[in-house]
Amino acid sequence: MNIYIHIPFCKSRCIYCGFYSTTALELRQRYVDAVCREMELRKDYFSASVPVDSIYLGGGTPSQLTPDQLGQLFDSIFSVYGRSVPFPFSVGGRSMSDSNNMEITTECNPDDVTADYASALSQLPVNRVSMGVQTFDDARLRFLHRRHTAMQVPIAVQRLRDAGILNISIDLMYGFPGQTLADWQRDIENALRLGVEHLSAYCLMVEEGTPLCQLLMARSAEGSLLSKGNKNGQWSMDEELELQMYELLIDRLKAAGYEHYEISNFAKPGFRSRHNSSYWTDVPYIGLGAAAHSYDGHSRQWNVSDIHKYMEGIERGTLMLEREELDDDTRYNDRLTVALRTCEGLWLGELSSRHADYLLTQARKYIEQGLLLLTDDHLRLTRRGLFVSDMIMSDLMWV
Repeated sequence: MNIYIHIPFCKSRCIYCGFYSTTALELRQRYVDAVCREMELRKDYFSASVPVDSIYLGGGTPSQLTPDQLGQLFDSIFSVYGRSVPFPFSVGGRSMSDSNNMEITTECNPDDVTADYASALSQLPVNRVSMGVQTFDDARLRFLHRRHTAMQVPIAVQRLRDAGILNISIDLMYGFPGQTLADWQRDIENALRLGVEHLSAYCLMVEEGTPLCQLLMARSAEGSLLSKGNKNGQWSMDEELELQMYELLIDRLKAAGYEHYEISNFAKPGFRSRHNSSYWTDVPYIGLGAAAHSYDGHSRQWNVSDIHKYMEGIERGTLMLEREELDDDTRYNDRLTVALRTCEGLWLGELSSRHADYLLTQARKYIEQGLLLLTDDHLRLTRRGLFVSDMIMSDLMWV
């Protein structure tokens, strides 16, 4: 069982972001109080006999909370779910006695990681930090409306190391307008020089409704920046160049000793993201905060994506969420689309005979084409299959 807390606050919004967020920083304390109250309202979400394996603070920008506000969240986790936490963290000192038993991650922006902030994190039960680096090119950072500069990234990493945070992940993006393969290679090499334990890399997908989508559509009308039309509700750049960038990423990180364990994720041995891996292996989780999602193995729930409605409801003692009960076909589709993202693939033994027979029938042509591999009752994407994974998974889904 895992805990996710959504911190929606951002000092400024990035141009590409489609996640729920707000710049109303004056609401931070009221929101933290509401999240702690939500924990109380949902204290019986999972059994006391089921241990918590990971805690993840995502956003938004969790580093926009003060250390005291972060401490309040951890104190509440201990008070409400302490029966399931496999090590004691003290409510006052918030010390962590055994960092190997649980992964506790908070996301940070590089410019928020001052020496004082890193020191404050070391006093909290945090043993993993994920930073949104995106690129080491200052012009592209400005294009994305990111607040940090490339020079602030290695400084932030060193400050975290000095504070005792020895498990650091960074996010990168590729597929920017005008970006060349050589540009992307420089970003990869700069990332490798940091020596971080984990790296995630995503192609810049321009979601409808974001400022980036509006900008690129306007520029496309003027000078055809976009080479492709609307595809699956998103706009994308030059697909052939994206493919070359992805291949370069895989080759370079594998050569540097990173394990490519999920389509977009790479880790040094022993440093896979346990929290994200739980999503791909059907582990139940509770999501707390506005817009957060939960999964109990049989249903999905999601909180209202409106901070004011969320807080007002919680303050009345009302859970502001919707629920979807999952039937067998939906569960099959969910398992398929997450398990095939991983290097282990999908184990046929976890499927009903009806779904396993359907899957093998649908997968046969992709196995023959070398895009899927079936070994030891596990169906996996091949390297060639990774590049067309969306198309393959769509064709394998139950309709």
